[in-house]
Amino acid sequence: MTPNPELTEAYGPLVRRIENEATIIGDQILKVDHFLNHRIEPAFILELGRELARRLSAFHPTLIVTAEASGIAPGLIVAQALNVPMVYAKKYAPEVESPFLQRVIPSPTKGGETKLVISQRYLPENSRVVLVDDFLSNGRTAVALIEMVREAGCEVLGAGFIVEKRFKQGHAAIEALAVPVATLAQVDKLEDGKAWLKQPGA
Repeated sequence: MTPNPELTEAYGPLVRRIENEATIIGDQILKVDHFLNHRIEPAFILELGRELARRLSAFHPTLIVTAEASGIAPGLIVAQALNVPMVYAKKYAPEVESPFLQRVIPSPTKGGETKLVISQRYLPENSRVVLVDDFLSNGRTAVALIEMVREAGCEVLGAGFIVEKRFKQGHAAIEALAVPVATLAQVDKLEDGKAWLKQPGA
């Protein structure tokens, strides 16, 4: 798959905030809980979601799919901007209406395993689906969602993420399934308490 550079153009306002405000733990963990996925700043998440929606609009989706919990905020804004419904896979109380689709994935950040479940009722056959989430790291959640969506008879046209850890394998894992990836900020490495990011225009 030939990458589309417009899908991964570094979004300056987000890059600056990560560089100036992120908490770095070791060489693997990047925390932006104070504005993205614990405490959420409405104006900024709206800005990020709309920019992601702009990049994903060329796929003309009819449905946005994400996973709870941290995917819901960006997913909802993208869905609103594109005027399509959003469905989220349940993790924390995974009891849904039958028939349902499910996957069990390892959770390296929390330890153990996580179950993802979606009622097939909410994945109408032949839907044009775009995935949205906050972070792209190893790609396990996204790959599981792609598998479930395809199992339901839908087409996965693209996947969008607010932040990507480029030193992980998630981007490649998704594109290996012939799904283009859009991201707003791309972290090349975490080193010496600093996040090294792709710069706008680079």
